[in-house]
Amino acid sequence: MTEPTPLRHSPDGFACPAWCVQPEGAPRGGMVVLPEIFGVNAHIRAITTRFAARGYAAVAPDTFARVQPGVDLGYGQGDVATGRKLKAAVERLPEALVLGDIQAAIDEAAALSGGKVGLVGFCWGGLLAWRAACELQGLAAVACYYGGGMTGDAEVARRPRCPMIAHFGAHDAHIPQKEVQAFARAHPEVQVQVYDAAHGFNCDQRDSYDEAAALVARERTLALFARCVG
Repeated sequence: MTEPTPLRHSPDGFACPAWCVQPEGAPRGGMVVLPEIFGVNAHIRAITTRFAARGYAAVAPDTFARVQPGVDLGYGQGDVATGRKLKAAVERLPEALVLGDIQAAIDEAAALSGGKVGLVGFCWGGLLAWRAACELQGLAAVACYYGGGMTGDAEVARRPRCPMIAHFGAHDAHIPQKEVQAFARAHPEVQVQVYDAAHGFNCDQRDSYDEAAALVARERTLALFARCVG
């Protein structure tokens, strides 16, 4: 069953809503899916559902909930502008708040699955995934897709606590390749993969979708989770 569910375990008591999907049969593990700047929209819900179809108890927290709950945007210019404003509003909050909501999602995925938990994030969610890998508890593996900002100096200084893979597009106008290569050198423990693609290449609802790159990245991500989560 798929339904929005309040997560009631954020450290400050905030009940962050999430899109939760249980697999048929016993879960092989848990999975947290962190959205782009477009909220828990149709694309993120589809990814969450696909993880459930592969046997994971999947949870997609509403990372905008503290500033505007229920965001569900498309990919037009107006949607991009709205998403950027909402992201900026969340980033102005103390980092511990949104990370606390993500920790609540990790805890929920662990409770639903009774097993280990993986986490994947896209765009802004990729940045949050990186921060989660470095700062939060209970993660067995993390995958970041074109995490905007995670190659900056302040983020590179962090250290992940679990196995990771990070996917980038060689033609990403928002993440310079120079920064990607510097990140890879600073973090040899992270599997850094670069594709002949642009930003957002995994999203089949965006003009930048690249099927070949998305499929290769998906197989690499699933291999990491199969090895580390279950």
